Amino acid sequence: MNLLLDRLPVTVMIDGITYDIRSDFRTSIQFELIMQRRDLSDEERITKCLSLYYPEFPSDIMGALNHAIWFYKSGKSEKQVKAGTAKNSKQIYSYEYDDDYIYSAFLDQYGIDLGEVKYLHWWRFKAMFKALKADNEIVKIMSYRSTKIDSKMSKEQKAFYKDMQRIHEIPMQKDEQRKISEIEQALMSGQDVGHLLKRA
Repeated sequence: MNLLLDRLPVTVMIDGITYDIRSDFRTSIQFELIMQRRDLSDEERITKCLSLYYPEFPSDIMGALNHAIWFYKSGKSEKQVKAGTAKNSKQIYSYEYDDDYIYSAFLDQYGIDLGEVKYLHWWRFKAMFKALKADNEIVKIMSYRSTKIDSKMSKEQKAFYKDMQRIHEIPMQKDEQRKISEIEQALMSGQDVGHLLKRA
């Protein structure tokens, strides 16, 4: 789908049945936060996420899950998602820990108060988030987190980026992020996620 040419989806078709899908940006932010929770089993995450997206729960769970992931990924294909993803898959933002920076950036750049706006489609929110200007603090923080410290840097540069990465570190366990990535990749590739969901 094309953000400029197509109407943004508020429904999905599963087994020939049209289901409403909650398309406001808050729903997909909640989805991402649930996927990162360490106190839930994989089955609990999936159930909660589907309950978030669908006012009426589809009978085809795998179909519903695939469509929810498709919607969360802004309708992009696996190839498009990979093309827009850096080789370094390190998480560089968090809706939980960076909420104040993200809120301030939208207010400053777009004049949008995310706490007051009644509705903003997830895909529009994502497009606007990706287009935030470099002088916004959240963009600087994401740059710090994504910077690879290597031997080409001066001693001062290494010290600076190490300090910035320490200050702005997102407190998430590495194995949890790996598990989330595995589930997302399997779903985007059309693979069976049963073996991933059985892991405790």
